Amino acid sequence: MKATKKFLLTAALATGLVATGCAPSTSTASGGGSSDAARTVNVGIVYSKTGPLAAYGEAYYEGLQAGIKYATGGTGKVGNATLNLTYQDDAGDPDKAVSIAKDLIGKDYKILAGTVVSGVALKLAEQAAQNKVLYISGPAATDALQGINKYTFRSGRQSLQDVATAGTFVEDLKGKKVVVFAQNNAFGQGNVAAVKAVLGAKGATVEQVLVPEDATEFTPFARQIIDAKPALTFVAWAGATSGAMWQSLTQQGVFDAAPVVTGLGDASTFSAYGAASGKISFLSHYFPGAGGNNPVEQEMIKDVTAAGKKPDLFTPDGFVAGQMIVQAVKSGASVDDMVKGLEGYSFDAPKGKETVRASDHVLLQPMYQAKLVQKDGAWTPELVKTVPADAVAPAEKKG
Repeated sequence: MKATKKFLLTAALATGLVATGCAPSTSTASGGGSSDAARTVNVGIVYSKTGPLAAYGEAYYEGLQAGIKYATGGTGKVGNATLNLTYQDDAGDPDKAVSIAKDLIGKDYKILAGTVVSGVALKLAEQAAQNKVLYISGPAATDALQGINKYTFRSGRQSLQDVATAGTFVEDLKGKKVVVFAQNNAFGQGNVAAVKAVLGAKGATVEQVLVPEDATEFTPFARQIIDAKPALTFVAWAGATSGAMWQSLTQQGVFDAAPVVTGLGDASTFSAYGAASGKISFLSHYFPGAGGNNPVEQEMIKDVTAAGKKPDLFTPDGFVAGQMIVQAVKSGASVDDMVKGLEGYSFDAPKGKETVRASDHVLLQPMYQAKLVQKDGAWTPELVKTVPADAVAPAEKKG
């Protein structure tokens, strides 16, 4: 099925893509009929096929194909229910995503999934609550999704888990200054809040240097870091300007001023750190092999590779989304049944054992410490340590 409309992302990135995941049946629509009756379950996948984070969207997409295949045994069916997946490009635009979501919901789509953009995820969570449909966010890391409503889940990690992993690199920050260097958007602001919540709780004083999303010159912002005289600099960055940003930090001597901790990005960024590559302490959500090559990770890598792609940072988020969609459909025809079926759901994922915390829908999962090393003339991630899920679990949010 690799070359069918179900599995392959076409090379031409066209706005407004609509593709069918699995051939619809002629039976009842999503949510209709009894749980053992033949039916079609409509699932709307809203993700960035184009836009600033299109590369992340592609990784999510490829992982989703593998995840659906794995969770359905290659049938595209859950019992007597046939999955009808429709793909729409949000292009990273929250307003466009809302328009897409409203259209899908109006066509009786009871499950929405996707998005790599935190601002988009928050808008889709609102639509889920207003229309009482299930929403499973993708790689979007904003902590604001945690416990936002009963209908919203996520298939990736969140910023608090990133920051908690960063905290495992240091022993005592009490009375010391941490500077958060990030883009001035929902993702960056979320990281500031997370660092204050996690490292601030350890006694650190947290300051921020936030950079406009459209900035292309980073020298003055790098100088702000040096002038702040931090004991630790935490960098949270995403998108196409990563290379230029890291080059500027290197040129301005930021790495000589204080230790730098950041998240390991996708494969395209491995060569972007330049001379600083071996100096950075990386927290990692995922890289191929980080999961210890467990059987689920092996299946994901095999299927994505067979489709002519390479697993990357957010491939597991798509794979897990596929697992969660199938679990939801297994749980019943109504949205309330699907929600109950996901709350407390514990399963083997590419990263290892993951669990949906019932109280606030946090996806508990292991994280990683990593470093970049030279291998065959290229920078390659190497696992330093697996951080257990409970060691980076966000504080429970009760509402």
